Amino acid sequence: MQEITDTYTLNNGVKIPIVGFGTWQTPNGEVAYKSVKTALSVGYRHIDTAAAYGNEESVGRGIKDSGVARQDIFLTTKLWNDDHGYEATKKALDTSLQKLGTDYVDLYLIHWPNPVKFRDRWEEINAETWQAMEEAYADGKARAIGISNFQPHHLAALMKSATVTPAVNQNYLNPSDLQPEVQRANATYNILNEAYSPLGTGDFFKIPELQELAKKYNHSVAQIVLRWSLQHGFLPLPKSIHADRIQQNTELFDFELSIPDMQKIDSLRGCGRLATNPDTAEF
Repeated sequence: MQEITDTYTLNNGVKIPIVGFGTWQTPNGEVAYKSVKTALSVGYRHIDTAAAYGNEESVGRGIKDSGVARQDIFLTTKLWNDDHGYEATKKALDTSLQKLGTDYVDLYLIHWPNPVKFRDRWEEINAETWQAMEEAYADGKARAIGISNFQPHHLAALMKSATVTPAVNQNYLNPSDLQPEVQRANATYNILNEAYSPLGTGDFFKIPELQELAKKYNHSVAQIVLRWSLQHGFLPLPKSIHADRIQQNTELFDFELSIPDMQKIDSLRGCGRLATNPDTAEF
């Protein structure tokens, strides 16, 4: 890992930049537009959004106006919970593509495995949803398809009928919750671990152990945690709307955490919130 544009290779051969720019909770309009343009201007080539974020239009506009060629940007969006099922998935992807102003995404994800709307038959609905996503993949509307917030039993159920293995499982992964069972399940299928909320939605900036490491390495707490994520082989998705922090979150390649310091960070389980249980989430 030398720079932010270095890549992992997904299980279908597609290359994905090792750090992505997250846009969760980034308001549609000028805020999202400017943050995406800023991210691309400082070197990001991987942008992550979702239908549920409500900002696909502004993300797409930021990409278009960035001056960076579309083929040089890895763009992810996600299917929201209300749109599971074969026909609804196809329609939802077309809507996202229209809002983003592109004819393909690089990665399309099922956002959550067990929405309230389909809780009585989530396995059947996920199979239908995945069939539609496999067809979109075959048709070139998505260069890769994957999942998000899937626990091992959700993945096992999906794989009963899947003909395309998910390329990515995007999860809440950070020092507060390493989700080892999820990691093991993903490893079984060579599925990449993407880490959303890698900074714990700000939880980690007040953790004494992380503050000490920041002083030791002469880097920010955010940089320490993002470097930790990379050294675990995760793909972190930091988000910010502040230009200086967007820039700072790319500066991760001039230091390396020692094994004892990695282990120290690993021991911080519960220092922030834990992952939401998708089987009991009320959405």
